[in-house]
Amino acid sequence: MAVQTQEEVLNAVLQSAQLPTLSNVASRLITITSQEETTINDIASLISKDVSLSTKLLRVVNSAFYSFPQPIGTIHQAASILGTNAVRSLVLSFSFLKPEQTNSTTFDYARFWENSLFKAVTARMLMTAMKAEDSEEGFVASLLQNLGIMILARAYPDQYPKVAKMLVSSDSAVKCTDLEKQIIGADHTYIGSEIVKKWGFPETLVAPIAYHHSPHEYPGESQKIRLLCQVVHLSDMLSKARQSKNPEEHVVEFRHLAKQRLGLNDAVLANLLDRVHTEVEKNAQFFNLKIEPQKSIAEILQIANAELSVLNLSYEQMNRSLVEKTVKLELLTKELEKKNLFLEKLAHIDGLTEAYNHRYFQIFLDKEIKRADRNESNVSVIMIDIDLFKPFNDKYGHQIGDQILIQFSRLFRESIREYDLFARYGGEEFILILPDTELNQAGEVAEKLRAMIAGHTFTYEHASYHITASFGVASIKPAADNFGKNELISQADNALYESKKKGRNTVSIYSSKKKWFGR
Repeated sequence: MAVQTQEEVLNAVLQSAQLPTLSNVASRLITITSQEETTINDIASLISKDVSLSTKLLRVVNSAFYSFPQPIGTIHQAASILGTNAVRSLVLSFSFLKPEQTNSTTFDYARFWENSLFKAVTARMLMTAMKAEDSEEGFVASLLQNLGIMILARAYPDQYPKVAKMLVSSDSAVKCTDLEKQIIGADHTYIGSEIVKKWGFPETLVAPIAYHHSPHEYPGESQKIRLLCQVVHLSDMLSKARQSKNPEEHVVEFRHLAKQRLGLNDAVLANLLDRVHTEVEKNAQFFNLKIEPQKSIAEILQIANAELSVLNLSYEQMNRSLVEKTVKLELLTKELEKKNLFLEKLAHIDGLTEAYNHRYFQIFLDKEIKRADRNESNVSVIMIDIDLFKPFNDKYGHQIGDQILIQFSRLFRESIREYDLFARYGGEEFILILPDTELNQAGEVAEKLRAMIAGHTFTYEHASYHITASFGVASIKPAADNFGKNELISQADNALYESKKKGRNTVSIYSSKKKWFGR
């Protein structure tokens, strides 16, 4: 039989009874979310018409997937909090991440959806790491990137298995599309993108499906879509490592391109590779998708290396289960070490603000005073108190107050030196340790931090807030000064009290001559 043209294949697919269909609600949602005049109420009203979909949406919104502090009771509430793109992401996920009803013996739907979910989660993590505008669009675009494969497999049940069979010995995505064209007449990138275009999907989803194997060929000028194409391409690349005979090659290329094209550093990528398998398992649970237990990327690489090292041994010695058990034992040891470090860190960190806690502050200051004594150097401390925080809490509520504390702490942690220590002293009071810093230098640091807080706009749920803070600065040179840690803290506290007396939003510096210096 002559191979069809891609247009003929598309027409055949569109007329096929095997073509996947969207629910009425999902189809309508795609249409209205692309219209500027659509409101959150329009979206919520549409979803509320589908009881099953509404139930699923509320279940996920109230799960650890989002970890909102208060329960969400209505679809209107959920839509208002999540926003248009996140709601669309969830609805499409429910539409596609579902068990297949077909009894096909030629296409592994379970594996297909597992791989699709892995790519979607990877894309979301990449978008989040870049602090991109909307990680949910990356999630959906990657989730649907291989939709064309499923469509071709259903429309051409006799021909498509030939493609899969010929790919067994190859990892190349380009060869996959070439084989599809040779055997069927069109590849999955063309079919998938044309189908979703017919469904009325926005270009932010159509283009990544069309160019996920070749993001550099995207012809448009939209930087947002170009970024999505790159992210979807990288998610596909990392997914290949899970099935490849040479996973290290894909992981190395993934790291290289993620650094080159997305600007991500080694630490961020290491964290992503370490967590992606657990995130996939969590997401599968939220969407009621049954998948195989996920191996970490590190475990996949170790298994491949272990298998490579025993290629010259007898068949019995190459038993895969033994290899996996050896690798798992090594990984378990590393995981235990990592968890012990994590637990140790938790014991030192304040649960709300992620600043160091009061206990660790005391330990750290003891060490720094001893070190300063040996080196004949100074240690300075800055006591900080958010001005009028109780009235702020009374006016806006403790939930917003907690958000201010969280953002306040993050600002400080990002503004100090690597070897300084920022800790929560108690309530809305914080303290900063500055090793190798003299009194006047510490005063300059405090003034910069005071001005930063006074000029910063804190935001939460589209509302803006402004606060100020008062600062008290003290310093010790252990080799020369005849007082210790408790007196140092007391001096900083007295200086802070002086700032409060001056009218707040002020820096006061304590000196041995009992003189006060303000900003």
